[in-house]
Amino acid sequence: MRYRVVFRERFDVRGDQADEPPEFLDPQLTDDILLDAQFIERTKPDSLHVQEVMDEDDSWVSIGTEVWEYEVADDRENDFIAALENSRMVVEYERLDETPDAL
Repeated sequence: MRYRVVFRERFDVRGDQADEPPEFLDPQLTDDILLDAQFIERTKPDSLHVQEVMDEDDSWVSIGTEVWEYEVADDRENDFIAALENSRMVVEYERLDETPDAL
């Protein structure tokens, strides 16, 4: 099973990452559960301005997102979903369609 996961990500006033969202997943997610992980994209906070820093009055709005795709062992899907829901960093997740492309 493949899942796309959107994590909440904090940034500091300079727009640098303040944490690593995937590290908030349960450490029990071992290699027999997570078969593959791939970083997709990062969205920085809207409060970053042209100068790539946050103005003093915007620095409290320091949340962006980070998107990952995970390949999960079929028989461990429930463990993976439980870890996502317990992480408190996951904004949303979705199971991706695994239908092969038509020729």
